[in-house]
Amino acid sequence: MMNNLTPLDIQQQKFRTKFRGFDIQDVDLFLNQMADAFEALLKENENHKEEILRLQSEIQGFKNREDTFKRALLNSQKVIEQMKDNAQKSAELIIAESEVKAEKILNKAHNRLAQLHEDIVELKRQRMQIEVQIGSVIEAHTKLLEISKEGMKALDEEDSKLKLLQHSK
Repeated sequence: MMNNLTPLDIQQQKFRTKFRGFDIQDVDLFLNQMADAFEALLKENENHKEEILRLQSEIQGFKNREDTFKRALLNSQKVIEQMKDNAQKSAELIIAESEVKAEKILNKAHNRLAQLHEDIVELKRQRMQIEVQIGSVIEAHTKLLEISKEGMKALDEEDSKLKLLQHSK
């Protein structure tokens, strides 16, 4: 009987009267007070049940969001790992391409250096050839100059002889 007791049950409860029993008005007043208190407790209990259900629903929502966040975090970590792997592969590819370019540049530089050495050897040969030609020209001009000097000397001597002859006449 206690489990299904309602405030109305308490208010309507009747007791048998006996000789020298309790004051009926006191009992009725007490029963009314008990019924009011019991009704307040039932309402409070119902409110607590509703609050518990609301909180349980909210907790379930939080658990669902937590699971979603965990999945998103795991997916993010996978994406980050893939991005790291891709970045590492890109870096390795860039390094390899740079090494190939550097090798090509070195090869071009070596080829250019070899060409410059060949050009220097050719220029030295040409310089020697020009020096020989200039030497020959200078020698030829020197001989011409000597011949010209000898010719001038001979002319001067003839001039002197003519002048002597002219003065002696």
